Amino acid sequence: MKSSDKIHIELKGGIDLDKTERSGQCFRWIPDGEGFLIPAFGMLARVTESAGGIDLEVISSSKKKTSASDISEIWAKYFDALLDYSKIRNMPDKKDKFLTEAAKTGEGIRIIYQEPFETLITFIISQRKSIPAIKTSVERICETVGRRIPGTDVYDFPTPDELMKLSADELSACGLGYRAPYIHECAENFARGVLDLEYLNTLDDESLINTLMSLKGVGVKVANCTALFGYHRLDLFPIDVWIQRALETHYNGKFPLAKYHPYNGIMQQYIFAYRGKL
Repeated sequence: MKSSDKIHIELKGGIDLDKTERSGQCFRWIPDGEGFLIPAFGMLARVTESAGGIDLEVISSSKKKTSASDISEIWAKYFDALLDYSKIRNMPDKKDKFLTEAAKTGEGIRIIYQEPFETLITFIISQRKSIPAIKTSVERICETVGRRIPGTDVYDFPTPDELMKLSADELSACGLGYRAPYIHECAENFARGVLDLEYLNTLDDESLINTLMSLKGVGVKVANCTALFGYHRLDLFPIDVWIQRALETHYNGKFPLAKYHPYNGIMQQYIFAYRGKL
């Protein structure tokens, strides 16, 4: 598929692409002028901010027949188009100056609804790695599989079957370290049908987290990040060192989850964006 015409997608509450890319939820966005090139769903799309949302142009796609309306629907879901983030930014209790300021700092961040398998693998890789190192390892995996998006130098993220077929040496060469056997076993579980990505989406939050944690190398943080960013469970609140520091400093170690249900995951992103001021 060749480059398509630009599609405008309205996003309630707007978006800041740069803030969203730096929010620690996605690792494959490629800076491109005033926007980003984003590989997902077998497509490579050029995305720029536009009044009230984004303009999106599909540069190339491995999908042979995809209508403009289908493309718009796919990417609208990816950018969580229907949820009004301006209302969520106004949720913090005015007495909570920390969260109020964090929400202001996080204005424009949206939760990206990513493909679950890619989200799971990238967050397994993310443990004890810097964001540049995560990105390098992820791209090495994609290049090793070698499924290039037609007419571009960008690769699709591998399927479980493709990833399972990489040898131990090939995985190690991607800079995965101790994570290599976890990633291989994870891919094997999905490729052989031990776990099913679509079935996981039918589970409630607690069951989803517990099932993800049954995989080697998947702890509570990776499971919560996968559920939040790959299954769009917006009430989940992943905790890393930055978030834990905020909780200890401002909330006696425990965030008031009941107050911000069902959008605790978005509050977490605002706190993460505000981390330099903790």
